[in-house]
Amino acid sequence: MADCPVCNIKGCLEVKTKTEIIPYFGEIMESTVKCQECGFKHSDTICLEIKEPVKYSLSVDKNKINVRVVKSQSATITIPELGLKVEPGPQSQSYISNVEGVIKRFENAVKTALSWAEDDESRKNAVRILEEIDEVKNGENSVTIIIEDPFGHSLIEDKDAIKTVLSEDEIKNLETGFITFDK
Repeated sequence: MADCPVCNIKGCLEVKTKTEIIPYFGEIMESTVKCQECGFKHSDTICLEIKEPVKYSLSVDKNKINVRVVKSQSATITIPELGLKVEPGPQSQSYISNVEGVIKRFENAVKTALSWAEDDESRKNAVRILEEIDEVKNGENSVTIIIEDPFGHSLIEDKDAIKTVLSEDEIKNLETGFITFDK
């Protein structure tokens, strides 16, 4: 038992870990910490295997809305036509979804940004992006979804997806969401 970072009571934080093999991700470690006093809880999933650094790109329209997308906690997802990019951070989560789910995540993020916008230009930009997202969802437009993963756990599962190996320079320019140490 460890000390709780929230209530600071000593010896009340229970830590549990387990490893499993998950399709697409390989061996993962799940960890959960829970305070027996204040109820604080945090869970995390970490991929333990390192695979070949990978980049997937797919042009998506209404016919590709159900294509499976696997995004690891280390992946960057970009929709260049909309100027949207999500880089991993310390709280980044892995998920398995489809193109529609990825677009919905971007849409929700833009809606949140719109609610926080303090100037007219930011609001107009957010509204324009939401309109363009609606065009994609309604089949009136297509965009490209790009996933770059330096640890190789992500993929776009479609015969038309273009898969390439990330170069050293591309990897250096990516965020990983982890603290890494170079020798």
